Amino acid sequence: MEIMDAQEVDLPDIQAIYAHHVLHGTGTFEDVPPSLEEMEARFAANRAAGFAWLVARDESGILGFGYYGPFRARVAYRYTVEDSVYVRDGVRGQGVGKAIVAALLERARAGGFKQMLALIGDSENTASIGVHASLGFTQVGIMRKVGFKLERWLDVVTMQKAL
Repeated sequence: MEIMDAQEVDLPDIQAIYAHHVLHGTGTFEDVPPSLEEMEARFAANRAAGFAWLVARDESGILGFGYYGPFRARVAYRYTVEDSVYVRDGVRGQGVGKAIVAALLERARAGGFKQMLALIGDSENTASIGVHASLGFTQVGIMRKVGFKLERWLDVVTMQKAL
């Protein structure tokens, strides 16, 4: 497995991975998968602002992707970023997400950012919570029942790591 910068050619696979999570998971609170054009716009805006989008790839193709972006738009938050990571169905639990988050941490640190936050959809998402904890994130809060998806109320777990 290699971790590398995402390219425009990767966006159809990225969109497919994300669409699966939108439709079947609680890691994202979107309920309609964004189109390829929308993913292209998100990618372009994020990269133009100087943030990282990475993919994990092996001989089978894209295994997962992750990125970090601004935590909030106000200038006081300019040194804090929020990560997101999604792994292709069928390869979860094999270290892909952890490798992507580890690479995002290095990129953010090198980019001069001071804090990374993970806002993890669903307090039952023990895999994502565990990946972040294993990389030194600490849980700093839980927002209870702030999302409703797949016919149930969902928490958001906030985790933080100083860079």
